[in-house]
Amino acid sequence: MVHISDGILSAEVLAAGWVITAAVLASTIQRIEAENIPKLSLITAAFFVASLIHIPLGPTSVHLILNGLVGITLGVLSFTSIFIGIVLQAFLLGHGGITTIGVNTMNMGLPALAAYGIFRLKNKKKIELSGGLAAGSAVILTVLLTALTIFTTGKEFTGVVIALTAAHVPIILVETIVTGSITGFLMKVKPELLNTT
Repeated sequence: MVHISDGILSAEVLAAGWVITAAVLASTIQRIEAENIPKLSLITAAFFVASLIHIPLGPTSVHLILNGLVGITLGVLSFTSIFIGIVLQAFLLGHGGITTIGVNTMNMGLPALAAYGIFRLKNKKKIELSGGLAAGSAVILTVLLTALTIFTTGKEFTGVVIALTAAHVPIILVETIVTGSITGFLMKVKPELLNTT
């Protein structure tokens, strides 16, 4: 699972996660307008619900992350959505930890913003491919950021990082296909849900 628990990371890494998260939130949260709140709520709920079904794999577990879809649909507001979802996951489901909310938001929120950037380069004739590429890239970046964050603790977690990375290869493939299909569907029936600006 890409949620890092309490008690693993150093105080310096936790502080850096909170500083980065606070800075990005401060720059993105001011862009929320009243007409965006229903869409923000809907996508945040989908992000939260995706974490309810997780499959244990060795010392870790996996579930759909959907941060790529969040980025594609919400654009710069995706970081706010990820933050809200992670707070709810930590307090209601025990995913991750309380002190690691900043780091976990950073590790999933920055890739969501990257997915938005990738999707903006889309090919309108191959919208499913653009959506799938953005989503797959978001999961890859999330796994890499989580692995790098865990590596700051020392070599004793190398096995966990290897298991985490290997366990998420199928998730990368599934999210690429699922988000690509959702993107194509939304473009046909509800294109305003896609952040195409």
